[in-house]
Amino acid sequence: MKKIVASLSLLSLLSANAWAQTDSIQAPVVVQAPASPITITGYVEAYYSYDFSNPANHTRPGFVYSHNRHNEVNLNLGFIKASYQTEFVRANLALMAGSYANANLAAEPGVLKNVYEANAGFKLSKKKNLWLDAGIFASHIGFESAVGKDCWNVTRSILADNSPYYESGVKIGYKSDNGKWFFSLLYLNGWQRIQRPNQYNTPAFGHQLTYTPSSNVTINSSSFVGSDTPDSTNRMRYFHNLYGIFQLHPRVGIIAGFDIGAQQTGKDSSNYYVWYSPVFILKVKATDKISIAARGEYYYDENGIIIATGTPNGFQTFGYSLNLDYALRDNMVWRIEARTLNSKDKIFTLNDKASNENYFITTALAISF
Repeated sequence: MKKIVASLSLLSLLSANAWAQTDSIQAPVVVQAPASPITITGYVEAYYSYDFSNPANHTRPGFVYSHNRHNEVNLNLGFIKASYQTEFVRANLALMAGSYANANLAAEPGVLKNVYEANAGFKLSKKKNLWLDAGIFASHIGFESAVGKDCWNVTRSILADNSPYYESGVKIGYKSDNGKWFFSLLYLNGWQRIQRPNQYNTPAFGHQLTYTPSSNVTINSSSFVGSDTPDSTNRMRYFHNLYGIFQLHPRVGIIAGFDIGAQQTGKDSSNYYVWYSPVFILKVKATDKISIAARGEYYYDENGIIIATGTPNGFQTFGYSLNLDYALRDNMVWRIEARTLNSKDKIFTLNDKASNENYFITTALAISF
């Protein structure tokens, strides 16, 4: 009898162990799916701008390329973007529409007018953040982009509207291990060109050097060397953009920028026409939802290299603006800006007469997703 009891006890123990092992084997195991290398993002910015010169054709002055339609509700920029990113390969494709595209890419042929970004790249080093990219990019010049929501003011400064928003070519870029330095060299098709026009064959080059010692400071130097004239009248252009972004306080930031350019007066000439533009922006975050920004700027182009006026003193213009932002959501903002321009010559129209001054207000609703 004792042997039978002992055998039953041993059988129960073995059975319990077997069930324990079975439970252990069949317990659900959670396996995290790998993150997709593809992301889809988008941006839409609708606006209304009223110019007190009341242009009959609803188009603001020719040196304005963003938010340039008067007295109508319009789309400044809308795009959908697909990005692909792995450890050694990356690519971006974004297609756009809006008055920004109509104004800025008017010289581009066919469907290229609707390409916001299209580029591909690969990593050159297994250990260092060194990449080679080719295609169509946002410009390496300036602190303002076509994406209004990323800028401190509704409208772009004169220097931003009159330097490249986009470019095409090849670039090699390196970012330091500590993330504080970024450096790139570029070979470009020209000054804001996707496709080179006939008889434009002079290569163009650029550089970008960005120093970010902390999250509160960014200092950037960018350049362009090339030509924006046909071979028969080829005149070299040299351009440099310098800016600093400084977060003085969690609620107070400033941007100081300066553009300067020089272009030969004629083919093979040793003389140059010079233009330049300083700009200063102060931004104050009054509350978690409300931000205020004030901008002062000056643009000097007496010889009409970038902005031609046909007047004795060319384009010599001061600009002032005051901006209010209200964050409706984390990804959605309503904005309004009042802006005035004051020029040395009477290059504007006010009350049906030639005027030194131009006044306008712009409001925009922007959402990113």
